[in-house]
Amino acid sequence: GRGARVSEGVGAGDIGVPAEFRLALDPSLRRPHPRVLLGGSPVRLLRLSAAGAQVVDRWAAGSPVGPNRGAQALARRMLDVGLAHPRPARPGAKGGGRSAAAARLAVVVPVRDDPDGLAVTLRSLAATAPSVQVVVVDDGSSNPVELDPAPLRVRSVWRAINGGPAAARNTGRAAARSGSARPAMESAVELSEGPSEVQSEVIVFVDAGCELEPGWPASLLPHFADPAVVAAAPRVSSRADPSTPAALAAYEARHSPLDLGPSEGSVRPFATVAYVPSAALAVRASAFDAVGGFDETLRFGEDVDLMWRLVEEGGTVRYEPAARATHPTRPTLSAWTRQRYHYGRSATPLASRHGRAVAPVVVAPWSGAAWGLSALGHPAAGAIVAVLSSMATARRAGGDDETEWELVRLALRGHGQAGPSLATAIRRAWLPPFAAGAALVATAGGSKTRRCLLGTSLAALFGPGLAEWARVRPPVRPLTWLGLRLADDLAYQAGVWSGAVAGRSLGALLPRW
Repeated sequence: GRGARVSEGVGAGDIGVPAEFRLALDPSLRRPHPRVLLGGSPVRLLRLSAAGAQVVDRWAAGSPVGPNRGAQALARRMLDVGLAHPRPARPGAKGGGRSAAAARLAVVVPVRDDPDGLAVTLRSLAATAPSVQVVVVDDGSSNPVELDPAPLRVRSVWRAINGGPAAARNTGRAAARSGSARPAMESAVELSEGPSEVQSEVIVFVDAGCELEPGWPASLLPHFADPAVVAAAPRVSSRADPSTPAALAAYEARHSPLDLGPSEGSVRPFATVAYVPSAALAVRASAFDAVGGFDETLRFGEDVDLMWRLVEEGGTVRYEPAARATHPTRPTLSAWTRQRYHYGRSATPLASRHGRAVAPVVVAPWSGAAWGLSALGHPAAGAIVAVLSSMATARRAGGDDETEWELVRLALRGHGQAGPSLATAIRRAWLPPFAAGAALVATAGGSKTRRCLLGTSLAALFGPGLAEWARVRPPVRPLTWLGLRLADDLAYQAGVWSGAVAGRSLGALLPRW
């Protein structure tokens, strides 16, 4: 089907997990009954046969997946829905065989007017993967960068016209594929003399300024031993520039849009990890070529678009936080807010390509009703809606009493989590219509309604930031932290609305029910 182009002839669901792989069960997994698995992202319920339950028990004890096709199908399902995570055989380990860590590898580094950042990246590559082929793409710098490639094998490509990160990365991929002194590309591109290599199997894109930490190849690349995996990404933490304001550096250490946290996962829309950034990203070359590479019409959001196209075509994308990298924080508040604004503007073109995958919130209708009633001054009615809908959800799933009660608990927790999610949507997408609607309701309602709406508004705008400060106690004053949190959200929202107006579409503002 659609997975044929990226998964060597079959969709990912038809590809067996390599027999030597082991599985780590996700911390969210619950087994209210020996033959029931409950968890993942979003939450899934899997019912097992007696034999399947025994297989899961063996995996939990550390046994490999094994060659049985039924077991491999179950393993694939658990990996796809986030109930388990792969543990590939490391290079040199028994059964490791032809690990992707030993595959032909090329690194593409796009750069524009940032020689210092490029030097940081090349030094980190020289220290962590000195034998790889490196292609540096100068994307129209005012002064073309000069390279000191030792001890790396570096080839440089110069683009006379700046095309943006997507175009630069595509140019680098073409240069790595050609292995010639001058690839057949547009005349504005010139390739310097450098070592010629055979076509690479895995392309690693690393932005200039990004510093790869030791051990990343051994943590990241073995995932490609699974033929269903088409991309894998490390965790990218923020790295403060000496000129970065201290408060901004502290905020970015926790809220960098590039840092997707410590939990590994399969990357797809609506999962815990919905995308990975291209600041540091490994992609199977054949899959990258099959989907046409990065969309060069996107100046921002091109990495999100690529990930979702790879997933839509049947591939698996893994987020592997055991592999680490750092990326410099924007050095000034103005540069930082511009970044957030442009991220917001990318929402509309992404929505035009991927529909509701860009929705500002994903919420159950009953959760929306429960929180809406509470906001209007009827918390008891909201609680009743939440409890009854949770019980109905559990009853529909059927099964034993233990599973039903576990489902009730999870559903109630989902109702609770919907509140902060709706508050985030107000701060990052819905503030104008929310304010207008609240004003109309307050005008028509009584004093109790007005008090409740005022409390809801204040809680949505300021509550999460203040609660976070109280929980983590960052080295920043509360009001400064709150101001940065609001500036982050409102700059992004300004970009969302600007993109919606420019694109004449409200697709990026609609919720997914």
